[in-house]
Formats: sequence, C-alpha cells, structure tokens
Amino acid sequence: MFESVQDLLDEHHELTERLADPAVHQDQALSRKLGRRFAELGAIVAAHRAWTQAEADLADARELAEDDEEFAAEVPELEATAEQATEKLRRLLIPRDPADARDAILEIKGGEGGEEAALFAADLLRMYVRFAETKGWKTEILSTTESDLGGYKDVQVAIKGNSTDPSQGVFAHLKFEGGVHRVQRVPVTESQGRIHTSAAGVLVFPEVDAPEEVAISTNDLKIDVYRSSGPGGQSVNTTDSAVRITHLPTGIVVSMQNEKSQIQNREAGMRVLRSRILAHQQEQLDAENAAVRHSQVRTMDRSERIRTYNYPENRVADHRTGYKAYNLDAVLDGDLGPVLQSCIETDEAHRLEALGQHD
Repeated sequence: MFESVQDLLDEHHELTERLADPAVHQDQALSRKLGRRFAELGAIVAAHRAWTQAEADLADARELAEDDEEFAAEVPELEATAEQATEKLRRLLIPRDPADARDAILEIKGGEGGEEAALFAADLLRMYVRFAETKGWKTEILSTTESDLGGYKDVQVAIKGNSTDPSQGVFAHLKFEGGVHRVQRVPVTESQGRIHTSAAGVLVFPEVDAPEEVAISTNDLKIDVYRSSGPGGQSVNTTDSAVRITHLPTGIVVSMQNEKSQIQNREAGMRVLRSRILAHQQEQLDAENAAVRHSQVRTMDRSERIRTYNYPENRVADHRTGYKAYNLDAVLDGDLGPVLQSCIETDEAHRLEALGQHD
C-alpha cells in the first residue's frame, strides 16, 4: 500500500538539500516554487510517518494480544487510529491543482440587472475583501469602472496570501468562486418594494509570480490608449492614460484606467494579462491530459448560476454542492469559510473518487 510514497519522500529529501543552498534563494521565483513544493511534500511526509507508526503499533498490539488480554483491549482503538492515518495519507496523495499555492486575481462584473447588478458586484467585492482580512491576506484594487449609484460595472482585485502550503493558498480557496452569482432582493431603485433578481459574474485567475514565468512576445500584443472615463461616461482626465492590451494569439483583452499614468496602467494590465494567459495555458494542458477541470462560467446570464444570495430569507445557497445556510448577512460580511469549505470538500471527494477509479 502507498508504494508511490517513496518517490515523494525522496523528492522531499532532495528539496531539503536544495533549499539549504544559498544560491537557490538568490532566484526568488525558483525559491518560491521549491518552497511551495516542499510545504506540500512536508505534509505528506508527516502523514506517512504517522501512518507507519500507527500500523506498527497495531501490528505489535495484535501480536501481544494473543497472550495478554490488556493488549487485546487496545486493538480496536489502534485499528481506528490506523484507519484515520490511512485516510489522511490517502487524501494528501490526491494530485493537487498546480496553481493552488498561488495568489489570485479576481474580476467581478455586474451582469444582468443594470444598476442593481453593479451594486451587487460592489457587495461581492466587500465580501471577498473582508474574507481576505480574516485570513490575513492582503488585497489590492487594480482597476474599477464605477456605476452611477456607486456600484461597479467591473472591478479587478489582487489577493496575496502568506503561506507556502498549497492547501492554504489563495487560489486553492477562491478558484471555486468563478461563475455567476445571483442575488434576490428589493433594489434601491424599486419604489414598489418588489423583489428583483440580478447577477454578477466572478472570474478567478492564479497570479504569476514573476513576469518571466509567462513568455509574452511584444509582437503578440496590440496596445491601445484612450481617455479614462467615470460613471456615466464623464471624463476623469484629459490625457490618454487608459490602456487596452490585446494578446493576439489567445484573443485575451485587458483594460486598465485606474491610474493617471499610462505606464502604471500598462504595468497593471500586463499583470492581469499574464495571469489570464497562465490560466489559459493550464486549461489547454488539462484538455491535452483528458482531465479537464470544470470551467468557470464566463457569461453573465443569471440562469447559469453557482450561488444564490436571497436577502428576504437571509439565505445563501451554493448550487454545486447543495450547501445552504441562513446567515447571508454574516457571509456578505466576510464569513465565507463554511461556503468555500463545502466546495473544497466536494472537489476533494470527486478527485478521491477519480483516483480510486484510476487505481
């Protein structure tokens, strides 16, 4: 059982030696990459030690139980301990998404519902920022396009974590947020008190650690500049500082206008573009390996929803996992952990099932 673990134990030992080399830490990108893998393997090494010890204790107890009833009484408890250790190690051996340990860039777009959808997009942004605060993560608003009532037609935010453990990574948690989020409530623009349904779309991309990690040829870019605009199209400044970058091979388009400097907007745009290209490359790799992950919903149609936020009932419901709770106010205030955990556990169960079928 667990014959493949030895290769991972050998890799962990090799990484221990490499990370002790000062030269490795001169290359920050390499150091981060090795550090993440070391943290992931460290959990497996610890679980393997616990499993080995539990199996040894159980074997000894069974042997001694033949002559001593006291040892026989310990066998059931040791069997349970060994079973738990086996299950934990098995789960840790499920292949992880290679991007789990990365930071993330979220894009939130107001969809169907006009001003109400834009206000809901602002609510979602606040929810993610508050959740990040509870995790000790840092957030940075990269770009916003505001609506007339103070919502967001679209907003991009970078979220940076503080752990090399893939299971604690920003992307490992927030990748499940990609899709259409539906809200049911009485809009501020509704004079008759009727409940309306509107939607906002969320896209999640793993952030690139270093620019050189994703090779982008300048010949593959089309860069347009234009004047920034605010709510209602009102001019924010009189210079062509806004930037639109098109990556011709993939058709990916990124627009930035928050900064007054064209150079700053271009740098922010390239940061988002690299993340999108990284996600695009991973999707292609998954397809080639015939193990395509469920793609994020990229349309804003409210019928293609992953979650519903119902204000009259104070209810939040995730339609992929069946999770439902009546603490919507707390969730929107950042208490997103249980909702995300339901997604993580469902994903883990599917991967565990796939691993069993593969075996």
